[in-house]
Amino acid sequence: MSQPCNLLILLTLLSPTSTHAGASWSDIVGGHEAVPHSRPYMAYLNRSNSHFCGGFLVSPGWVMTAAHCKGNLTVILGAHNIHKQENSQQTFAVQSYHPHPDYKERTKVNDILLLKLKGKARVNKYVHAIDLPKAKGNVGPGSQCSTAGWSHIDMGNATNKLFETNVNIWPQKECHSVNPGIIIKSIICVASKRRVNNCSQGDGGDPLVCNRTAEGIFSYDFKYPPGFYTSIAYHLVWIKETMK
Repeated sequence: MSQPCNLLILLTLLSPTSTHAGASWSDIVGGHEAVPHSRPYMAYLNRSNSHFCGGFLVSPGWVMTAAHCKGNLTVILGAHNIHKQENSQQTFAVQSYHPHPDYKERTKVNDILLLKLKGKARVNKYVHAIDLPKAKGNVGPGSQCSTAGWSHIDMGNATNKLFETNVNIWPQKECHSVNPGIIIKSIICVASKRRVNNCSQGDGGDPLVCNRTAEGIFSYDFKYPPGFYTSIAYHLVWIKETMK
């Protein structure tokens, strides 16, 4: 983040588009601390006692995240400050991992993973699932959405508390012009209003929330806007079949 964003843009566009897959987690830049427990669907994914990815509860027994987050994960729900033992927190091991069968690690195509928890979450004001879209095309260019996570904020500063930021959806043509190698129907591109100054978007696996509905899963960025999110609506059939 110490390099100017325009230099990073130039260097990336001169590289093959398949090299974008290196971003596993990133920053919540230009955001602010979320009201504690105002996003009760958020999941903190821990691997080897360190933060690895974000995710979100989609039913009492299932958490959704990005496929590149697969690993020996522990899921923490109901957290705000992840360095404190909050009474609101619920911790789960993962019973089984369900990455999309057509996920491509190199290009991040179909970067979506369902985690079946060992046990079910106790639904309360601190922990409950977020709605998924019912059909494709719910959100379009210019739609105002938000994302949140526990990674880094401005100037690379770390945060223990959940931070959030507002973002806008980009037109598909602009998204494709930044990364011509993507399958445009399966991806949502977003950037914050401060995108000239921002170089990244969120944690791997964090939800893109529009109208209280999870529309996307943060997959990667180029350390400058936009952020690339896997479209949940595009994968609804697979999601429903897997959770059966």
